[in-house]
Amino acid sequence: MKAIIPVAGAGTRLRPLTYTQPKPLIPVAGKAIISFIIDDLLKEGVDEFIFVIGHLGDKVKTYLQKQYPDMKMSFVVQQERRGLGHAIWLSGNLFKDESEIIIFLGDTILDVDLKALFSSPFSTLLVKKVQDPRTFGVVEIDEEGFATRVVEKPAIPRSNLAIVGLYRIKEVTALLSALDWLIDNDHRTYNEFQLTDALEKMIEGGIRFNTMFVNNWFDCGKKEILLDTNSTLLEKEDYIPVIASEPVDSIILQPVSIGKNCQISNSIIGPYVTIGDNARINTSIVKDSIIGNDARLDEVMLYRSIIGNDTGVRGLKQSLNIGDNTEIDFGVH
Repeated sequence: MKAIIPVAGAGTRLRPLTYTQPKPLIPVAGKAIISFIIDDLLKEGVDEFIFVIGHLGDKVKTYLQKQYPDMKMSFVVQQERRGLGHAIWLSGNLFKDESEIIIFLGDTILDVDLKALFSSPFSTLLVKKVQDPRTFGVVEIDEEGFATRVVEKPAIPRSNLAIVGLYRIKEVTALLSALDWLIDNDHRTYNEFQLTDALEKMIEGGIRFNTMFVNNWFDCGKKEILLDTNSTLLEKEDYIPVIASEPVDSIILQPVSIGKNCQISNSIIGPYVTIGDNARINTSIVKDSIIGNDARLDEVMLYRSIIGNDTGVRGLKQSLNIGDNTEIDFGVH
């Protein structure tokens, strides 16, 4: 089975981090976001991957070829971001002969029963209830759980079930026909070719889509969600702490993940910290944060922070001579 993983987005909500770092390569719980997706799909028998790349696509391609040298993969370049439907349409020639496909957005981590998904006799949309459906693709369902309508970012939602970015499509020819219709008729929603509109056309044509609820959905598009995702995954019962570098004269408060070839000394690390490879941390306190590869921290206190690759952060040194009955506030709380 083939999986299509679109990773062409610019990650604008995570800027400035994503000016130089593709969002799917940002590490959480010691692993790049996209690796969670690939590893889970490989376990379920997916044997070929199609990646739709765009912004910083060369970095994505280099990472995947290095991390998964034996995996069968193809790359399609989306030069202009014209929507998810357009991204899937561009890769159509690579999966047109498949009996079924998986589409999995490359910046999403899900807690879901993939075995149940793969054993379903129907095409399936993964969903989760949300408080404000107006910013998502929304599914309306019947009493049996089948989709009766899908709408992209409805102004007046008639359902609170959001599509979470994982699709199993068994009617591949019908999907390609629906996407062709969108492109040929220049049918856009919010000025983009939406996969949601293609799915709606398939439903109107009589194709049945089952729905399946996910346990957890981490849409890693914002700093706070990214940090919460990191904490949640580090705290999972089946998580095995990764300490690939041994800190010196430091306190480690689990759960944390520390990459290879790091130099950590005289510091307090954790809880809920992911540190990339080759980081240098000295005389610092780091809590609930993500630290990139080759980052350098010296005499700093970090909380709920994301530090990119090859970044240096140095604290302010103080030399004090303080008398009795004095209170000093340096503004760090």
